[in-house]
Amino acid sequence: MVGDLGVAVVIEDDVDVRNLLDAVLQQAGFEVHSAGTGRDGVDVARQRQANVITLDVGLPDIDGFEVLRRIRQFSDAYVVMLTGRNEELDTITALQGGADDYIVKPFRPRELRARISAMLRRPRVASGEVASSSVAESGSLGPSGSSGSRRGRVLLHNGLALDTETRTVALRGTPLGLTRSEFDLLHELLKGTGAVRTRADLVRVVRGEYYGEDTYISEADERAVEVHIGNLRRKLREDPQDPRWLVTVRGVGYRLAPKRAE
Repeated sequence: MVGDLGVAVVIEDDVDVRNLLDAVLQQAGFEVHSAGTGRDGVDVARQRQANVITLDVGLPDIDGFEVLRRIRQFSDAYVVMLTGRNEELDTITALQGGADDYIVKPFRPRELRARISAMLRRPRVASGEVASSSVAESGSLGPSGSSGSRRGRVLLHNGLALDTETRTVALRGTPLGLTRSEFDLLHELLKGTGAVRTRADLVRVVRGEYYGEDTYISEADERAVEVHIGNLRRKLREDPQDPRWLVTVRGVGYRLAPKRAE
């Protein structure tokens, strides 16, 4: 029987770590299935229609990045990469390959549960179109740049429309496929209306309430935010010399670009 939170798949060759992950995810409310190799993990993820996957980078047959690539061909499950290596290149490769999060071993079970819970509370961005017609018909924008008739649900900026209720984003009417983290970061910058958000601020946006004001923010956490912002810029086709949406504030973080006349 499927657990209350759905199906989780653990892809991990270390038996002790695999057993720990099984126990943590079962206690969280998942039906858990495991695999000790990358190829078996891909098969299990496909057969069980996983909702959440924990994926070790260092597997005995094919590495976790290749496993992730194969899984992304048929699944939009949340994927948390686990590794014993705290290297910047690994973080970039994992996030650009479609991972939702990245945790370095040894990890704290409580932190893993909290990160997965935060992902599930903020679902993926829907792939459907933003209902831009109703925005255009209203003709009236509130102080945040959103449609007054829709109670601030849609944030508009330089041709970009973000719907907070349906979690959809469109650029001049064309839907954008964003990850959960990309959507949350874009939302945070849009609603900030030009205020600077530090990298630490944005780490907390991505990590959820588990990362409070007194939580240590590592360089890896901040680097992950930079990767998400880079992915956002690519999807927006942002001109780095003349940004319309995302401006880097050197040594601090990011802010929204000024509004332009369309």
